[in-house]
Amino acid sequence: MSDKLVVWWYQRRLAFPLWFLTPLSALFTMLAAVRRMLFVLRLKKSWQAPVPVIVVGNVTVGGTGKTPTVLALIEHLQRLGMRPGIVSRGYGGAGTFPALVGATSTPDLCGDEPIMLARLSGVPVAVAPKRIEAAKLLLASKDIDVIIADDGLQHYALGRDIEIGIVDGGRGFGNNWRLPAGPLRESARRLKKVDWVLTNGPLAAEHSLPKGIEAQEMNLQTIGWRQVGDSSEIEVPDGETALVIAGIGNPQRFFAMVREQGITISETRVYADHYDFKATDFYHVSNEYPVLMTEKDAIKVRAFARPHWYYLKVAMALPETFLQQFTERVQGVAAMKKASAQAPVSTRSQLPNEAPNL
Repeated sequence: MSDKLVVWWYQRRLAFPLWFLTPLSALFTMLAAVRRMLFVLRLKKSWQAPVPVIVVGNVTVGGTGKTPTVLALIEHLQRLGMRPGIVSRGYGGAGTFPALVGATSTPDLCGDEPIMLARLSGVPVAVAPKRIEAAKLLLASKDIDVIIADDGLQHYALGRDIEIGIVDGGRGFGNNWRLPAGPLRESARRLKKVDWVLTNGPLAAEHSLPKGIEAQEMNLQTIGWRQVGDSSEIEVPDGETALVIAGIGNPQRFFAMVREQGITISETRVYADHYDFKATDFYHVSNEYPVLMTEKDAIKVRAFARPHWYYLKVAMALPETFLQQFTERVQGVAAMKKASAQAPVSTRSQLPNEAPNL
């Protein structure tokens, strides 16, 4: 996915170069609708876990803030006394799936985001393109009582009890076209079916949510800079310019955060989301030259990081109203599933089958 394509996607109108992709968008829309309808009509069944399953996802391609949102939810669930685990697709990984993320896991085996989630959350993380397999592996090998799916809003085979849709407040839904002519995986109206819609930052004036959708605002907060090599806290680079790199879904958001801290940027380099950094990418960068990056990128350059390479640690602040509602819902689902598991077989057979929250 080129940076130019993303720029075109997030213009208000369909850019001329994308006109030629509209037939493919129509085909994508049709296939996605058929696939979803198979689950709605129960012609294909979704697997229901014995513990609450929470899906955190979006209807657009690219970064909206899902990963920091997942981390914030994990912390909240732990404060409630619950034992969460995370499932992820493991995008970019080529390892044997399903797999648990461990101390020896590398981005080329299981993807960059699962490693970051495991290191920062401290909870079990399982990866597999088929998220059902990852969820079953977690339940079989780890002591967990709630599962969070990082992304997977469109992965209907995994039954879910709670859905949270994330929207980038600054970019919205772009040109409102489906892939590949636009950034939408599904229609923005899909968000009417989720339990909560959270916007990453305030929704820009030029964007709007479909009628009938209410959203709550969350905000990404900066915690401080860390050295890539040892993660120790440092002061903001002062009095010198820096090279800023980003291999994430929304690099401009990160560049803006760096500028907001008063750091002078001499050069920015944009790489594809999930880019596999190599030492050769930095051969022409001076050893004394500060290089700033995101935490996700830091994971992939740690093996060859130099002393003046830093990453920005951030955390998502979730709205209090949402947290109160979320707590009641997840505790209620957990109690219901526990009671169902303890009920006699004859009683359980009379309970209605749960369908995914489509």
